[in-house]
Amino acid sequence: NLISQRTKEALARKKAEGVILGRPKGRKSKKLKLTGKDQEIQGFLDKRVSVSAIARILGVHRITLTDFIVKKKLVVI
Repeated sequence: NLISQRTKEALARKKAEGVILGRPKGRKSKKLKLTGKDQEIQGFLDKRVSVSAIARILGVHRITLTDFIVKKKLVVI
């Protein structure tokens, strides 16, 4: 009980000092799996290749590709 009490007191003291407790929130990665393939993907889209087919060619899941297309605002014709 002594350890538990000391731990709670220390956490309360840190919180009162304004220290953010717990692990840091995660961040999105700056580099995506398809980074640098914008032109290649846009070329496929211009040729009316389906998203599923492009994903198979690039070796990624179609949802990964769809998210990339939306994020990079590539034009789907």
